[in-house]
Amino acid sequence: MDAARTVGKKGLGEMLLEEELLTPEQLETAMDFQRRQGGKLSDIVVSQGLLKAEEMAAVLSIQLNLPLIDLKRHTIQPDVVRLIPEDMARKHKLIPLDVVDDWLVVVMADPEDIRTIEDIKTQTKMKVEVALGVASEIDQAIDLNYRATAEIEKQVSQFASPVAKPPPASSELSARAPAIQTLDLLIGQAVRDRASDIHIEPQEDRLRIRYRIDGVLHDMPSLPPEAHMSLVSRIKILAEMNVAEQRRPQDGRFSMQIGDKAVDIRVATMNTAYGERATLRILDKSLPLLTLPQLGMSAEALKSYQVMLNSPFGMILVSGPTGSGKTTTLYASINQFDRKERNIVTVEDPIEYHFKDISQTQVNAKAGITFPVGLRAIMRHDPNVILIGEIRDKDTASTAMQAALTGHLVLSSVHANDAIGVPFRLMDLGVEPYLIASTLTGIVAQRMVRRICAHCRVPSQPSPAEVMAYENEMKESPGVLHRGAGCKMCAGTGYLGRT
Repeated sequence: MDAARTVGKKGLGEMLLEEELLTPEQLETAMDFQRRQGGKLSDIVVSQGLLKAEEMAAVLSIQLNLPLIDLKRHTIQPDVVRLIPEDMARKHKLIPLDVVDDWLVVVMADPEDIRTIEDIKTQTKMKVEVALGVASEIDQAIDLNYRATAEIEKQVSQFASPVAKPPPASSELSARAPAIQTLDLLIGQAVRDRASDIHIEPQEDRLRIRYRIDGVLHDMPSLPPEAHMSLVSRIKILAEMNVAEQRRPQDGRFSMQIGDKAVDIRVATMNTAYGERATLRILDKSLPLLTLPQLGMSAEALKSYQVMLNSPFGMILVSGPTGSGKTTTLYASINQFDRKERNIVTVEDPIEYHFKDISQTQVNAKAGITFPVGLRAIMRHDPNVILIGEIRDKDTASTAMQAALTGHLVLSSVHANDAIGVPFRLMDLGVEPYLIASTLTGIVAQRMVRRICAHCRVPSQPSPAEVMAYENEMKESPGVLHRGAGCKMCAGTGYLGRT
């Protein structure tokens, strides 16, 4: 830690009083405990329940003039994790975050531990830049990252071993089988990398693994071909699919807990020339729900959309290809309604986010609960607003149209490339044109675009064609534009996240 940062800094107790986070009486109680028992004032305040750990970390960040790192939002590369031994990381509650030139960025729960910082310099032979982190988040990051780094090579080597055999096609797989640990590691890494899909593709000489991150596919380290059968079998068992059936395509789903994140995973398999491939769609249920202004709409588009939502009846459809954020827009839409005055009911496949004071129904084809069946049941529960996850067939479309005609506001999604294509898509499903004209209040067609990585953003000179396109669309000069130079935070792509 830079010594200059600590010069003239305020005392923690003084800051807690200034920010009105503690009363003088509470501070005196904590300091009296410190005088009698010893320890750090920050730890005592948190242990006595006077402040949450996150609140204390925010205060310390200001006091020490150090950045507060949210480790849930960062992907740590395996080669960075290896720079500090796991036992050292656990003992001192720290984790390496990134390497920038010859500097190692380390997140610490106690960034004033000068002796440990010096030990890190000796261990890594690098200069150290310290950042602040919440102790519980550091523990979780250690569990996830050191486990992934240490075990993936071990599991791959077990697959490649000449004595390794594919597991039997039954649910009696050993809990120690390499496939189990490897699948857990693949999914865990995908969640940390913010991947929306995992592609497991058998090739002649390897098992290809790819993650779709921010809409773009990225190759990951391949597995040996011996891993194929056992890994796909493990996926099918979790998704309650027929393990013995390898010729016909199958669909399924399962849930996992990755650290403190609950994720739902939808699985699809199909046969290829080299065996079954599997695609896993990851739904991270722990991600925060966006509000309408956070969706990235222009001010004019947002105003028009809010006018649609204020309609007491009719149908609003969100269109776009798979992975374009349709469900996110629908969720942001129903989240802005007054739930005290309106009865909001949904039928979804799957339920991706649980709302307070909203009745949500899960589609279950095996139990006979389809979109049309669920929608007809909802109509008997006096709804004001109905959300249908997706309009896939004529029965669902017709039932939704009837609901919109009878005084209900219906929101749903449909697969169409643009807004003008939605009515034609509905007619293609067999819906009469007069029904579409009578019920359709509005259509939102959307795409998701990648965000420039804020960690490596640099000014960029646009081409004349780009300037012209910008001026035609925005009716103003572009000013200073930026591009991502590529860094470890964005894996060299120059992009991090989407909007």
